[in-house]
Amino acid sequence: GSVKAGKMPEGEKMRQCKQEEEQQQKEEEREGLIEFYSSYQELFQFFCSNTTIHGAIRLVCSKKNKMKTAFWSVLFFLTFGLMYWQFGILYREYFSYPVNLNLNLNSDRLTFPAVTLCTLNPYRYSAIRKQLDKLDQITHQTLLDLYDYNMSLPERDWSTSSTQKRSSRSLLHHVLRHPLRRQKRDNLVNLPENSPSVDKNDWKIGFVLCSEDNDCFHQAYSSGVDAVREWYSFHYINILAQVPDAKALDESDFENFIYACRFNEATCDKANYTHFHHPLYGNCYTFNDNSSSLWTSSLPGINNGLSLVVRTEQNDFIPLLSTVTGARVMVHDQNEPAFMDDGGFNVRPGIETSISMRKEMTVRLGGSYSDCTEDGSDVPVQNLYSSRYTEQVCIRSCFQLNMVERCGCAYYFYPLPDGAEYCDYMKHRAWGYCYYKLLAEFKADVLGCFRKCRKPCKMTEYQLSAGYSRWPSAVSEDWVFYMLSQQNKYNITSKRNGVAKVNIFFEEWNYKTNGESPAFTVVTLLSQLGNQWSLWFGSSVLSVMELAELVLDFIAITFILAFRWFRSRQKLSPPGPALSSQDNAAFQDEAPALSAPHRFTVEAVVTTLPSYNSLEPRGASRDGEVGHE
Repeated sequence: GSVKAGKMPEGEKMRQCKQEEEQQQKEEEREGLIEFYSSYQELFQFFCSNTTIHGAIRLVCSKKNKMKTAFWSVLFFLTFGLMYWQFGILYREYFSYPVNLNLNLNSDRLTFPAVTLCTLNPYRYSAIRKQLDKLDQITHQTLLDLYDYNMSLPERDWSTSSTQKRSSRSLLHHVLRHPLRRQKRDNLVNLPENSPSVDKNDWKIGFVLCSEDNDCFHQAYSSGVDAVREWYSFHYINILAQVPDAKALDESDFENFIYACRFNEATCDKANYTHFHHPLYGNCYTFNDNSSSLWTSSLPGINNGLSLVVRTEQNDFIPLLSTVTGARVMVHDQNEPAFMDDGGFNVRPGIETSISMRKEMTVRLGGSYSDCTEDGSDVPVQNLYSSRYTEQVCIRSCFQLNMVERCGCAYYFYPLPDGAEYCDYMKHRAWGYCYYKLLAEFKADVLGCFRKCRKPCKMTEYQLSAGYSRWPSAVSEDWVFYMLSQQNKYNITSKRNGVAKVNIFFEEWNYKTNGESPAFTVVTLLSQLGNQWSLWFGSSVLSVMELAELVLDFIAITFILAFRWFRSRQKLSPPGPALSSQDNAAFQDEAPALSAPHRFTVEAVVTTLPSYNSLEPRGASRDGEVGHE
């Protein structure tokens, strides 16, 4: 009877259930902070129905037609693939760091470059004849044996000391160790020497070089003149290395080489040039190398440049070294060494050489855009020159450092590294063998000097063009030579080959600057990516954000479904003991409170979403219903 009295009327019970359902429905319709979906299908259906990406809505509208759905699905993902393929091409182009070449023409007062002029004679023959006397005798006998040529020699000086005699005997020993001789060409090596098929032109001439282990090879040349001069130069270097005061033999005499010097119609003086000595090109004079007072040209033309009259007569030249008459000139930038054998050219005697210049500056982008260097500090080669970094400075320094490391001595034509000494076969018997082997590796870039030495990011070059005319003319040569001989107190015996004139000037007032700028910047990349996105999907940046939102929602719902599966596994437990009637009554009294499910309330925005009840645990409510029964 008590149980019946506690029962709730049916109308009241229905009204209470209806109120609970309305309250639950209001809670479900309330907007939350973050939207979640009950399944992947619901997520993609909502995305395709609301996204601004073209074509996505077709996947929803045609869901009742499986053929159209398949067609639009393939088309949609194919379009995505093609777009990202284009993205890959754009990224590859961006990370290749292309550059644009910018050409600018500038009009301004031009700084005149440095000009170096050399005599083409290392030393006056009369000043170094004692050191070269024994070598000249051996060369005379060698030419007589090989070519039946009797070379005339100056009268010998028999008043030599015992030290010089011992030095001559030592020199004879080493010269005979590296003899100049002929060798048959490769295709005639098996024929006897007296064979009628072997002509004089079928021989190669060269000299033998041997290592400490008597491993020898024949340094051969196709030209006999080149072979004789190279062989003579090889022994000449050894002689200079043995003379302690060889650098003091340069005998700089500006007035005996430069007869006249004018710049911008003004006479040059000693403050406008510096002097240095080259072992092969002799006395060299560099004009406009003083950085404190550089020449400037306000106007182009021959009258606004440098004009020189130089002596080119060879009355005291070393015959086997100075095989060219004239002078050698080179135009280069200030604070750069004059490499006369690389960038210089010869001035002909009896000729007026007019050299017009055009200045050209190159500015490269460093960093990822090119492998240029700003000042050479990041190049793994020590700079042996007292000048700023250039590619040629680096290459020559690299060879000299390898020479010291491999051969134990330094090459005489390049600067001397700290702690090293110049090569001399009195101290380094096999340095010639080592040098020519190393030179072959250097030219083949086995040493890696051409890879290590990078171009400077900023460099100035001068494009030269030359014109020639006879100077002085036939009608004026008498008085010109007379005036020069009176002024310089020098008796010119060979008038036509005695002097030459050089004019160096700017051809035009403009100079060209070649610069580089990035061809593909970040702004350009974003613009190209936007163009591709608009081409394939007709969308904007907000559409990209929609895709990012889709990815984040996909990750979130994956975690939620995984959490739901984990919770459901935990609730699977073995059934407990049967409930008594009293427990059952107590349970029934508590059933209304337990019938309300425990929901995960998460605030979301924008739209009303499906119920989250599919993700909630239902064990408690099912137990409550069983209790009522």
